[in-house]
Amino acid sequence: MDRADLDLVLAVRQHGSLVMAARALRVAPSAVTKRLAALEARLGLRLFQRTTRRVSPTAEGDTLCERAVHLLRAFEEVETELRERQAEPAGPIRLAATFGFGRLWVGPALAAFQAKYPGTQVQLQLTEQLPDLAVEGFDAAIWLWDAPTERAAEWVSRRLAANQRVLVAAPDYLKRRGTPDSLQALVNHSCLVVRENAEATGRRFDHWRLQAHGDAQVKHVPVGGALSSNSGELVRDWCLAGHGIMLRSLWDIEEALHTGQLVRVLPDWSQQDADIHWLAPWRAVVPRRIALLQAHLAQSLGTEPWRRKPPKR
Repeated sequence: MDRADLDLVLAVRQHGSLVMAARALRVAPSAVTKRLAALEARLGLRLFQRTTRRVSPTAEGDTLCERAVHLLRAFEEVETELRERQAEPAGPIRLAATFGFGRLWVGPALAAFQAKYPGTQVQLQLTEQLPDLAVEGFDAAIWLWDAPTERAAEWVSRRLAANQRVLVAAPDYLKRRGTPDSLQALVNHSCLVVRENAEATGRRFDHWRLQAHGDAQVKHVPVGGALSSNSGELVRDWCLAGHGIMLRSLWDIEEALHTGQLVRVLPDWSQQDADIHWLAPWRAVVPRRIALLQAHLAQSLGTEPWRRKPPKR
């Protein structure tokens, strides 16, 4: 069986007609009839049922067609890889990322990558819901958690950068309300709750998952307050204005900590499972432009640039 056989069975299944398949393949109808008959004879199987109105695949034909889709895609990926080795990387790249991190850190990194490889066309979709990457046509997502359990076997996951979520408050708030000295003391404080993406992550927004430095045990701390929002940026603004204590990623607040606008609360505790990951559908051959982009992001984000320069908001 060769590549032409795979193209043939897919064309027949798609069009439901030997004549229409021949037209799509730009060959004579008699050639399609003979090739299909020869293939079935060689396999000893009937791949398609023929009637006067319709040609439809048998169970064996459906199985072959499904395998043919993956095999032809692998052919294309190998050809693409070989072509790219001889030339500058080129072609489209479609990515997803969360709104805040995507705008502040992924966007500038992608612009630098595209300037380095002008033959690429990069599309970044900002979203708070992790897409079904393969089904929705994404090459990868840059995400603040690892792949969900139900996708772990289908996706490739690589950590791009470390990230922690820490407890912070404005000095004015702590002056008015006092500084908590234990996790239990948070119940007596106004906690600013972010409700973004709670359903997609499977995490309760009214429970903060915290770990002590050097301790693997996770504490689930119930929190509440009068102010909450599905916008992390708005919650950050409330915190800066002195309205309560917030749990927020270092990539978003490192500058405010450096300038003293915010200070750490209970600094021995943090949420440690919010690293930045590269998530991508598994593919037998990764196009060179995609592999180069992953390496570029690992280099540019892996140094945790938010620790040395403020973001451009």
